[in-house]
Amino acid sequence: MFEPAPGPAASPRPAASLALRCGRALLSPWSRLSLLALVLLSAGVLVLLYEPQRLLADGWPPFRLSGPAAVVLFAAAYGICTAAFVPRPLLNLAAGALFGSQAGLVSAVTGTVLGAGIAFALGRLLGQDALRPLLRGRWLKAADHQLSAHGFRSMLAVRLFPGVPFAAANYCAAVSRMGCTPFLLATAVGSIPNTAAYVIAGSRASSPTSPAFLISTGFIVLTGVVAAVVAWRKRHRLSGN
Repeated sequence: MFEPAPGPAASPRPAASLALRCGRALLSPWSRLSLLALVLLSAGVLVLLYEPQRLLADGWPPFRLSGPAAVVLFAAAYGICTAAFVPRPLLNLAAGALFGSQAGLVSAVTGTVLGAGIAFALGRLLGQDALRPLLRGRWLKAADHQLSAHGFRSMLAVRLFPGVPFAAANYCAAVSRMGCTPFLLATAVGSIPNTAAYVIAGSRASSPTSPAFLISTGFIVLTGVVAAVVAWRKRHRLSGN
């Protein structure tokens, strides 16, 4: 007698389909944007609770070390702190106070580029797909076009004149179609003058009447005034269109 052939095994299609739908939901633009919001909110809460800028300024134990290792460690902490919305001027002053003008400037600029890269990567991977369809409004479209078409030049201007918050510029660039390389290069070059002024002011804070301290603080005030004037003229021009 012949035994009937075994029937086909139960199809795993329903389970595979469910897993596929879950994967698509988790990787959807709005899910990634929600994750970005959660990461940024957590970072902001941690900054408020632990105030890392004070730890760095007061000489957190690892930074009491001397030599290149301390400079590198500070740069890494600087980058993480700026990505978590710690104000860069405070970190620049701390870099100058801890390491002096030259090493402090190297550490601060390196940390600036690192923090900008972290924010750009987060915004590009987690927020761009969800936020680009929402770019409706004259100012938003103008900013997106400027960054997408003239990325290096636009970001260089933003970094040279500190009128736009550092974190806001990073995430705006990430949402635009600006490339990563011109973004980081413009950040490195454009951040040097203002960063140097704060670092020198921090390194000379113990002698506030010294020429170096007075020149650096004067430069900070001057760039702030110029940035305010440029922003006002740009806003007036956009409002008139």
